Amino acid sequence: MTPTSRDPLHGITLARMVEDLSDFYGWDELGRMIPIRCFTHEPSVASSLKFLRRTPWAREKVEALYLHTLRASQRSGG
Repeated sequence: MTPTSRDPLHGITLARMVEDLSDFYGWDELGRMIPIRCFTHEPSVASSLKFLRRTPWAREKVEALYLHTLRASQRSGG
């Protein structure tokens, strides 16, 4: 029997989180929700990943928003 992780982010890359959030909200709304420069000024997945990988507090905000969005989507049946 293989143990399974109870971490909802297990196996989800930071790149996927950023791509999913930018697809779901769009860069403008994402920049309003998490006001960091990589989302508000010439945003791209590549520039966001570079910043988020070296800035733990910002990555935590992205992970929290991703989890919130995932849970809200599951509750609404989407």
